[in-house]
Amino acid sequence: MIQEKLDSYGCKTAIEEEQAIREITQEIALAALGRTDFFNNAIFHGGTCLRIFYGLNRFSEDMDFVLRQPNSNFDLKPSLNALILELEAYGYRIEIVDRTSSRSAIKKAFLKDNSLGKLIKLHFAGQKGPLRKIQIKFEVDTNPPPGGAIEQKYLDFPFISSVITYSPSSLFAGKIHALLCREYLKGRDWYDFLWYTAQKSLINFELLSSSLKQIGPWKNENIKVDSIWLKEKLENKIKSINWHSIAEDVKRFIKTNELPSLALWSESLFLNQLNKIKVNM
Repeated sequence: MIQEKLDSYGCKTAIEEEQAIREITQEIALAALGRTDFFNNAIFHGGTCLRIFYGLNRFSEDMDFVLRQPNSNFDLKPSLNALILELEAYGYRIEIVDRTSSRSAIKKAFLKDNSLGKLIKLHFAGQKGPLRKIQIKFEVDTNPPPGGAIEQKYLDFPFISSVITYSPSSLFAGKIHALLCREYLKGRDWYDFLWYTAQKSLINFELLSSSLKQIGPWKNENIKVDSIWLKEKLENKIKSINWHSIAEDVKRFIKTNELPSLALWSESLFLNQLNKIKVNM
């Protein structure tokens, strides 16, 4: 089943093949979580959610979740144990490394596997040496900002299962918060910004406002967050960035036929896309 799924990607390079294997693993993990009560408590969001359920073109490494309600005592271990059992049925031998800090609201673990590559036929990855371990970062925010809207989505691989996700407008709000507040520049954030604006996505300003007040330069400030305020802040950010430098971050997460578009990354391009954000609440 995994071999057939991998073959359907039509990978052309070792990097594409490695990314495809990671994504297949992510889908099996999501399906496993759907067999538990995990989504009664948690919501899937972030780049991997956007790719699997909403059509984003780039690959993504992490699996990000937020709780529906704050719960500092949330225990991630039962969910991770369910993942191990499900993945073992498909030939994985998962090692879990818990990286949760006692002072952090983020429950964090890394799922690692180096056995699957021995069970499937690879055309590119591992040909010049051992296949790198499959590694997926798994995070759950136990103190989520209020205001997110949710949707129920379905997977049909490796079996029919249900996943609760943020709505597109809530996902866009989360991405904008990252663009404005992340402590370092990440090209993948801006790639996603191009996707959202091309889709003419709406923004959940309630979630964006609560996120900005919780974490970042505007923490605890009583600011009026609307599209006029947002455009001003994003314009300032866009004008401060070395676009050639951050485009490099994206290369290994997109297919080879999309690489030429990175040469277009510039202040002019992103200001043009910024103008596609609708001036409304």
